[in-house]
Amino acid sequence: MLNWDDYNESEKPQKTQPVVKQEVSAQTQEAIQPIEEATLDHVPAESGDRAKQAKEAIEILDTKAGEEELEGLAGRVQVDDKAMINCRADLNQLVPFKYDWAWQKYLDGSANHWMPQEVNMTADIALWKSNDGLTEDERTIVMRNLGFFSTADSLVANNLVLAIYRLITNPECRQYILRQGFEEAIHTHAYQYCIESLGMDEGAIFNMYREIPSVAKKASWGLKYTKEISDPGFTTGTDETDKLLLKNLIAFYCVLEGIFFYCGFTQILSMGRRNKMTGTAEQFQYILRDESMHLNFGIDMINQIKLE
Repeated sequence: MLNWDDYNESEKPQKTQPVVKQEVSAQTQEAIQPIEEATLDHVPAESGDRAKQAKEAIEILDTKAGEEELEGLAGRVQVDDKAMINCRADLNQLVPFKYDWAWQKYLDGSANHWMPQEVNMTADIALWKSNDGLTEDERTIVMRNLGFFSTADSLVANNLVLAIYRLITNPECRQYILRQGFEEAIHTHAYQYCIESLGMDEGAIFNMYREIPSVAKKASWGLKYTKEISDPGFTTGTDETDKLLLKNLIAFYCVLEGIFFYCGFTQILSMGRRNKMTGTAEQFQYILRDESMHLNFGIDMINQIKLE
């Protein structure tokens, strides 16, 4: 373990080893000499050419656009300058906070951090492999839910990082959105961990959102709301574009995460209460805790945009 006190101790004198002078025979020296000369021939005559080129590149570097942006953000950010969308205040300055609830949710989410490998899946593996442990309907419930969630959380994460993050112009809210995106990645990891542990056909499970109609309909329903606002050229600032953003937030936070996800949670958690697939159910309990906070954050953000 590192100890800062160690740095205050004076260095102990080290014994110096005598340098043994190795004599090189005349024959060896003759063999080395041509190699050294050939190597020196390949060294550029002017070793500072690259440095010179780099200096010239810096001199002609166009920094006008960056300087104009910094000038537009000049001055310290005041609380009243901040807004949820269409804000021109410096987004790089996290404080002062305007939305304390957003920062608190970020702290709470960080305190609730977990990883899928922490959950013991031994009982689930034994039950899944047994011939009489689960009915066919129960197996279908497990597979369909893993098939839906394994890609649904990826769709939510893509919507966050490719659309919502860019359009929300408040740094403390962005801080939580980054945390939420990480949690969505953990959830996808958890589903993959369950699928791998139970020895399921990964290709079949991960492609359910395209091959199973009931799963595909949910995915396609959400995708239509993110298609337009994920366009890099899309910006808010008009009534029409602001409403499109609100529709996306309502669709993903309230419907996809607040209704579609909860329907799946109840099925798996119900099995856990009956002492079946307890490891998978425990994974879903952690995910439910995260998603509940996502839903609450989304509702607060939607209401704040409406107020502003």
